[in-house]
Parts: sequence; C-alpha cells; structure tokens
Amino acid sequence: MPKPAPNLNIPPSSTTVSVRIIDTTTHISGIPLSEFVSPAISGHTHFSIPAYSFLIEHPSSRSLLFDLGVRKDWENLSPRITERIKDGGWKVTVQKGVREQLEEHGVSAASIEAVIWSHWHWDHIGDPSTFDKSTALVVGPGFKESFTPGYPSDNSSPILESDYADRELREIAFNSGLKIGRFEAFDYFGDGSFYLLNSPGHTIGHMCALAKVKMNPNSYVFMGGDACHHGGEFRPSPYHPLPEFLTPAPLPSYGTTCPGSLFEPLLRDNDRDKPFYAIARRDDGKGVAHDVDEAERTIEKVMEVDASDEVLVVMAHDETLKDVVSFFPQYANSFRKNGWAEKGRWLFLRDFAGAVEN
Repeated sequence: MPKPAPNLNIPPSSTTVSVRIIDTTTHISGIPLSEFVSPAISGHTHFSIPAYSFLIEHPSSRSLLFDLGVRKDWENLSPRITERIKDGGWKVTVQKGVREQLEEHGVSAASIEAVIWSHWHWDHIGDPSTFDKSTALVVGPGFKESFTPGYPSDNSSPILESDYADRELREIAFNSGLKIGRFEAFDYFGDGSFYLLNSPGHTIGHMCALAKVKMNPNSYVFMGGDACHHGGEFRPSPYHPLPEFLTPAPLPSYGTTCPGSLFEPLLRDNDRDKPFYAIARRDDGKGVAHDVDEAERTIEKVMEVDASDEVLVVMAHDETLKDVVSFFPQYANSFRKNGWAEKGRWLFLRDFAGAVEN
C-alpha cells in the first residue's frame, strides 16, 4: 500500500499566479548518465534533454522568470564552461532566446521584475544581459561569495560579469523559519502565491520553486531545477510505489497499459518503493553534486512534494513532459483538470526500454 502523502503545510492563500512552462528550444546530448546517476541501466547511457524556463505572472502585473535554459550563443559562455562542453563532446543547440520567445507572443520583456536562477549551471542561466537593467537577478544562498566576480575579472569563473552587471543581484536568505514540507521557504510576493525553496546539494545555492496556480481544488506547480535529473531519481517512492499496471503505457508496443512487473528486475534491492536511480558517487564518496548527501536529502523532500495530488512536479530537463504538457504561450494552471501529473508520472520508464525489451 502506498504511504499517505505527508502534509506539506502550505499556508492558506487566496492569491494565485499564472505559470507558463517555456520550452527554451535548448537541446543537450552526449553527456554520460554515469556521471550523474547509478546503477547503470542497459540501453540508457547518455542524456538527450531539453531545458525549461517558467514565466510566473502575478495578478498585480509583477512577472518573474525561473531559469532561462542555455543562452542562444552558448559559445560566449565563460571559457571554463565552453571548454568543458567541447572537451566532453557534448552537443548543444538552441534555436531562440527566452526574451525572443516572450516578445514573439506579446509578453513585454521589460515587464520582467526578476530572473531567478535555480542555480549557476550553464544550462539554466541563459543570458540575463538580454533583459533590461531594471530586471533583477535573484540567486540562492552563498552565491555571491562563491561565484562573484564573474569572467573576465575572474578567469576561472563559471559565470559572466555581464550576467549581473548594472542590475540588482539579490541573494535570498531562508531565515524566516517558514517551511513548505521539509523545504525552507521564502514567500516571494508575501501573499502565499509563490515560494522559493532552499534545496542545496546539487550546487551551492540551488533553489526550487512552488507556485499556487488555482484554488478549488488547490493546484501548485513545483519547479525542480536540477534537484533531480531524471524521473528515476525520485520515482518510485513510498508514496508512489511501482504500480501493478502502468497507464498510459510508457512503452508504445504495449498499447494503453503495460505491467509494472516488466520493470521489477531493474529495481534497486527489489524495492517497489525505492527510486531506480541514486546519485552517482565516485570511490571517494563524492560526485557531480556539490554535496551528495545533501542532494540526496533534497530528493527525499522532492518525493514528499511529488506525493501530493495537488502538485505538478516539473524538473528542468524532463524530456517526457514534452508529450504531456502544453508549453508557452499556453498556461499550466489547469494541469489537474488535464491530468498532466498522472499522464507523465511513469513515462520516464520508456528510457529503460532497451533493458526490458531484451
């Protein structure tokens, strides 16, 4: 039996925001999964992923962006990053910048109050310099000390000075005692409609976000950044054990439904309550994550949020959602009516087709 979803203790609020999920036209391939997750699963060896941004619109006409994907001219990232991309043999394509997309659909980029970075990695930060200087850049705890100044003042910096030059660089402090689930929270608008969530581990200063998009029934969009890189890092869970039957079937050859037992041989410790993947660790216990232990604790908190019927969990690189959600300029507010969470929950299992169909 699934464990009951824990109470997230989200404070009541009569204010909602609108959320639109932006497919930033980013596509990244060629990055080995083994650097990020373990154990290896046959046939699923490299990432082939998008990157999402989120437009958050408050009824007071204040607007935010959470993440920006990859900048269109990624060759102009800091040298430390471009060398890493080239040395790794990664393939990166970007068709349009986020500002370009906004203005194509009648959203004034000048109206964006702030760009929020979930964290400093190149596939999330886009190019803030394309936004007006009135647009602030919002970052997580420890960012300024760890990552400023940017390149070229610091040749080894992973970010650019132009990312924050001549604009407000605002670092969030999670010191109010407010919690959403087990995440330390910051009430951005002060009315319970949009929270930033302290979610360290993957990097210094990593943040997720939670937006209230509807009342009656309450509906929230969870923006996960890189708290997880694949659905198999937080599913199955004690709240969503691997089901007996999977509908819709993640494998097209099975039509509408396929048996969950097909994937049992891939379970860790034969446990239907445990995610297929853990964060990869090297022999010294460390990994790609800045703090692997903290990153694992963050994933446990994500599982608790994912347990709620009221929440749509969107990780920044969840390629399976391309077949489920409606992207910008459409809205995500009616995700419960549209059944997006249920439709998308187990689609990541299609990545394991090579392991089960053989």
